[in-house]
Amino acid sequence: MARPSAPGPLVLVQDLVNTLDVETGTDTLTTPEGRAAFGLRETDVAGARDLREALRAACLAHAGHAPPADAAALGALLAQAPLLTTVDPSDGSARLTPADPASLTARVAVAVALGSLDGSWQRLKVCEDETCRWAYYDRSPAGRGRWCSMEVCGARAKMRAYRARRAGE
Repeated sequence: MARPSAPGPLVLVQDLVNTLDVETGTDTLTTPEGRAAFGLRETDVAGARDLREALRAACLAHAGHAPPADAAALGALLAQAPLLTTVDPSDGSARLTPADPASLTARVAVAVALGSLDGSWQRLKVCEDETCRWAYYDRSPAGRGRWCSMEVCGARAKMRAYRARRAGE
């Protein structure tokens, strides 16, 4: 199913979180193609997985759920990724850039920082369905989306709630 992408640099965060399909257990970081999409070597996978799960925890908190115990891990990981402010001499404009452009953590840190500035970071969430946990960008007007897809995960949740109400009658 095609899901809309997050805006701007947050698509990197969304894509990284979605390298693990929780329902099937498929992890694309185990494949050469999956690693290449993020510029990773095989030796970088463990760190990328730690970053991915820390991002998932933060996005779960964005969806209004109590963050897991390891939610503070994201701050610790991003603190290890120095960022630079570069100034274009031709027009004086400034940009936030990773000190090490090859570092996935630094590129994620830039995306999170920019998303924090424009308010889009808080709208990057993880699906409420425990068997899904797919990252999605909440485009609902009120910012209260709960599922990556109303047609699949939302429908499943509503059907479970309906059945629970019927069983209680």
